[in-house]
Amino acid sequence: MPSAKTKVSLAEAQAAPPEAGRRSALLLQHGTMSLRYYKVPNPDPQTPHEQDELYVVAQGQGTFVRENARVAFVAGDALFVKAHEAHRFEDCTPDTQVWVVFYGKHDGEQA
Repeated sequence: MPSAKTKVSLAEAQAAPPEAGRRSALLLQHGTMSLRYYKVPNPDPQTPHEQDELYVVAQGQGTFVRENARVAFVAGDALFVKAHEAHRFEDCTPDTQVWVVFYGKHDGEQA
């Protein structure tokens, strides 16, 4: 597993291959936090995850669906998903890519 370092460039993230058995590349890991990079496919086959997660859109635009909410997004936006929530990207431009930060205990943080 990649240990926590100070910086990961966008170029490094874009060049990193997906981890075996995953759709995203693992870039950093420290404690419960992992930083990944996800090139969003069309359609997006995501299923709910065991940890809370934060997406930061590196490039592209489209619609993000979280449970019953739909929001438009563009590069630079941040999108939050609680553990176990259904979510996916829809109607994305072909270049859509996102940083993904998973963190906290399994089953998510309490508000």
